Amino acid sequence: MNITDREGYRHRLTLMYATFVAGLCSIVYELLIATTTSYFLGDSVTWFSLTIGLYMAAMGAGSWLSKYMQQQLLARFIIIELMLGLAGGLSVPVLYLAYSLDQGFIAVFSLLTLLIGVLIGMEIPLLTRLMEPYRQLRINIAHVLSLDYMGALIATLAFPFVLLPLFGVYQSSLLFGLVNMSIAVVVLYVFRLPLRLVLRRLRWLTLLVSLLLLAMLLFSAQALKFWDSSLYQARIIYSEQSLYQHIVMTRDRDDIRLFINGNLQFSSVDEYRYHEALVHVPLGLHRQPVHRVLLLGAGDGLAVRELLKYPDIERITLVDLDPAMTRLARRHPLLRQLNAHSLDDPRVHIIHQDAFVWLRQAQERFDLIISDLPDPNNISLTRLYSTQFYHLVRQHLMRDGMFVTQATSPYYATRAFWCIVRTLEAAAFPVSLPYHVYVPSFGDWGFVLASNTPLAEQPRLQVKTRYLQPEMFPSLILFAKDIQRQNVAINAMDHPVLLGYYLSGWSHYGR
Repeated sequence: MNITDREGYRHRLTLMYATFVAGLCSIVYELLIATTTSYFLGDSVTWFSLTIGLYMAAMGAGSWLSKYMQQQLLARFIIIELMLGLAGGLSVPVLYLAYSLDQGFIAVFSLLTLLIGVLIGMEIPLLTRLMEPYRQLRINIAHVLSLDYMGALIATLAFPFVLLPLFGVYQSSLLFGLVNMSIAVVVLYVFRLPLRLVLRRLRWLTLLVSLLLLAMLLFSAQALKFWDSSLYQARIIYSEQSLYQHIVMTRDRDDIRLFINGNLQFSSVDEYRYHEALVHVPLGLHRQPVHRVLLLGAGDGLAVRELLKYPDIERITLVDLDPAMTRLARRHPLLRQLNAHSLDDPRVHIIHQDAFVWLRQAQERFDLIISDLPDPNNISLTRLYSTQFYHLVRQHLMRDGMFVTQATSPYYATRAFWCIVRTLEAAAFPVSLPYHVYVPSFGDWGFVLASNTPLAEQPRLQVKTRYLQPEMFPSLILFAKDIQRQNVAINAMDHPVLLGYYLSGWSHYGR
């Protein structure tokens, strides 16, 4: 067909815009699906790997199928964009729905990934063919691929630094569905003459899909509130998607509960049992006065509350990755009441950094280091239970220093618990002591204490407690026959066996 230079220029710019946005959206959809699935099921390595694998295979299938499209390429391309905007935009809401219904989540994940991958696989071959009238093939391919890759680069930068902290996965999905729809809108406008025979139908389809996505985006806050309410048994009083995690607080009469990514962190009814065991057992067995304490995690301020009961403690350094967590602990009246305003004490110094990174960079040494980090339910967290991590911890202890870590449940995840014990022993601590307590909201919960020097023969409690007493210490280190030490491997950063033990143990109990 005869195309004027001006029309050709406009057409070429439009197709280049479509290529750039296509690359942008394709990577965002992939990241959204993998991130959402790993939020719900843990084990980010497995789900990111599966998402990438299914996605790439489906893209290959889509590219292969595109060769059978020989007529009305523009109309077919717009229909593909409409389908892609709808499927990609609704991908996270559909995953949320499947998870809340507890039905076929893996099947929904697989079908969504394959469908979006096939549609994306069709885009680049069609765009290359649509640009044939305006440039030579070698130039078209170079332009198409470079713009597609540039869009992908911008998407990977925007996802962790802009989309997640500002919009979260749910709204980002709908937002980029609309961004994807802009391709159809622009192509319909610029190519309205070549598309005149099907223009009206395509405009109506574009309008309907766009309105659906826009309506869901406008009402996304209400949808998320409803979804959260269906997931949590009590009334939600606080919800925030931070850069690192989804934080939710619920209230049922006097029971205040904190959840991170859907996992219970504490219940105000019985949290004192957990935090007394975490703090007072090591302090009760320490032979020397403790002056300097390092807390890894514990941004809720509850462990700090227990530490501040000791007048000898001069400085508490709290290293927590997420400023949203410590901000909540310092500002929310119910949490402030629960932690006794502990984070405002002048002895407490808060650092927002990854615990592993901070330990590598810091030079300070401590009498006691307490690790109150989340359970090792993904590959990033398992490194905080590795031999490499524990070697770093030991380097920051005084000669007679002591370390204690929460270590998940010895009943629900027995092999994971004993893996943490063995890993700590492999880090060359002369003394190690696994122990456990019963916390009603968690069940049987485990801890591991490690020391550079022998422990006190007679445990003592110098402060007021609600649960713990010296006579209980022998029972804390006694493990029933069904949860006694097991033969497990050592967890290392290059061989994170702990993740498999953890997921296998908890898979029977729905954690």
